[in-house]
Amino acid sequence: MEQTAVVVAVSRSGTHTFSKYNAEAIRLLTGLGVEGDAHMGVTVKHRSRVARDPSRPNLRQVHLIHEELHDDLRAAGFAVRAGDMGENVTTRGVDLLGLPTGTLLRLGDTAVVEITGLRNPCLQIDAFQDGLMKAVLGREENGGLIRKAGVMGIVVSGGEVRPGDSIGVELPAGPHHRLEQV
Repeated sequence: MEQTAVVVAVSRSGTHTFSKYNAEAIRLLTGLGVEGDAHMGVTVKHRSRVARDPSRPNLRQVHLIHEELHDDLRAAGFAVRAGDMGENVTTRGVDLLGLPTGTLLRLGDTAVVEITGLRNPCLQIDAFQDGLMKAVLGREENGGLIRKAGVMGIVVSGGEVRPGDSIGVELPAGPHHRLEQV
């Protein structure tokens, strides 16, 4: 039986905290991100990126993590729950890391997020829980780095997103491009 892709939790934080707070709903604003979230905006909001060039486009308006990662981390002894690693949308039943760049995720009735790339976990993750950084990174057979800490996207169509909402996946026209860090 095929598993239905679903939103498990939604989270936001109005300040630059590592973890985000669970909410009953979040509103995605076209071209901006999550209403009331510190990372909302047309240009970059992540502190290290602002320091380098505050005029760069914000390709990290929405952070999504698959709950299957939380399952794996809990099995490895970490205490994590939705929002703890800074994600806005926690999903189940969709292989976020396997999607190509430009994939559209339809969240609920109207919201659409275009996947722009992989989240690059930073050292704050170990400050949250010691050893967590290593747990969300892996190595390919050829030695290449595997980033497991979710994907980033931009809002192409706004709307309200709630836990329990379905997720539709629309792949871009080929050729497909593997996700890179953003």
